[in-house]
Amino acid sequence: MKLNAKQLRSLQSTDYRLQSLRKTVDGRRNAIYIILDNVLDTYNIGAIFRLADAVAAKKIFLCGGTEAPPNPRIKKASINTTEVVDWEYFDKTEDAISELREKISNISIIAVEQQKDSIPYDQYNYSLPIALVAGHETEGISKEVLNLCDGVVELPMYGVNISLNVMVSLGIVLYQVLEKIQT
Repeated sequence: MKLNAKQLRSLQSTDYRLQSLRKTVDGRRNAIYIILDNVLDTYNIGAIFRLADAVAAKKIFLCGGTEAPPNPRIKKASINTTEVVDWEYFDKTEDAISELREKISNISIIAVEQQKDSIPYDQYNYSLPIALVAGHETEGISKEVLNLCDGVVELPMYGVNISLNVMVSLGIVLYQVLEKIQT
């Protein structure tokens, strides 16, 4: 079942259609996890929920200063996909990564970040299960979290701006993951 923005916005947490939709979608989720390390902009967070639904990610981990639902700006930007995408909040991103490693064997934790030893996003050998870490809009991913990652990928920047929006960067990498695992 596919719903347009108006239909998604009309769903309530007590709606039978929503419960049925969740059961249907949960069985088709990819072993993709998204970890947000202090992402502060609530519109980015909401857009990432929408993105997670688009790629059928299993779960989003909201960490540190990242706002969590219910939040009216997250709800608006997500067009209510907060109701169909599983999520969990952790005070510390490191704890979210530890939990993933304990529960899911062979999971790769990959940071989407610019740093000297990162590799181009389209040259990484992605496999499932995978968790992608996105960081604070200005500060990036904390060094402590980067030290827990198995790899770091980045998007090339050819203009004068040094980076893209966190949701846009995450979206490009997520679709690259899907392309690589499907071929």
